[in-house]
Amino acid sequence: MIPRLWVLGLVSFMTLPTLVVIGVSFNPTAILSFPPAGLSLRWYANVITYPQFQRAAVNSLLVTAAATALAMPIGTAAALALARGRLRLRSTWATILLSPLVVPGVAAGLGFLILAASLGLLRSRVVLVMAHAALVLPFVVRSVWVSVESLDPALERAAASLGATPWRVFRRVTLPLLRPGLLTALLFAVIVSLNEFVVSLFISNRVTEILPVAMFTYVVNYTDPTIAALSTLFIASTFVAVWIADRFLGLGGVFLHHR
Repeated sequence: MIPRLWVLGLVSFMTLPTLVVIGVSFNPTAILSFPPAGLSLRWYANVITYPQFQRAAVNSLLVTAAATALAMPIGTAAALALARGRLRLRSTWATILLSPLVVPGVAAGLGFLILAASLGLLRSRVVLVMAHAALVLPFVVRSVWVSVESLDPALERAAASLGATPWRVFRRVTLPLLRPGLLTALLFAVIVSLNEFVVSLFISNRVTEILPVAMFTYVVNYTDPTIAALSTLFIASTFVAVWIADRFLGLGGVFLHHR
């Protein structure tokens, strides 16, 4: 009984802020208060029609698509090299590839800002794409690495013994077997890139800013529930994406097979 109460208390503590944001998003008045005084979709309409959010949403999609397209092949190659390559200092390479996970966002943002300024790229999305690719790369490497380690090498050896070339073995055997890890990596890359804020705040301007930065700018200037409505849409889309991945792609199984 007591463990259940602890679990219930922990779940309530973790979900309470989210429930407050969702409740506030339906408040009909222009006040950030909870519980809401009624139910209204007024602030959701404001999210859809606000020009800055529209421009930022397009930027977010472009940056996320480009960063993911860049990180997926690089991260997959790195994971294969770490799992199967004859690398010297393997742990050092792994630490370097996963280091963006532990570098403070402020430090990373400052570094990208100085680099972009020296290269004259502050007005373009190129630096945003590079920064997001670097930030999502550890998630791609980790997800694919786990999947590679769970592969049965006998299947690839069997294909090779039947006369398949190394490229054909990779394309027809290895890649299909890596599909759960690749899809999980893709999911993490998209979610992390879409929600990235700290580094993007340093290297984006009003034209290139992505949605989380536009949300921060809005909060600085306005205090109505619009930002709660947009946050609710973010939470809902992320929840649906993770649920689909877990339901149809076996998201949990990828990690449970880690050795």
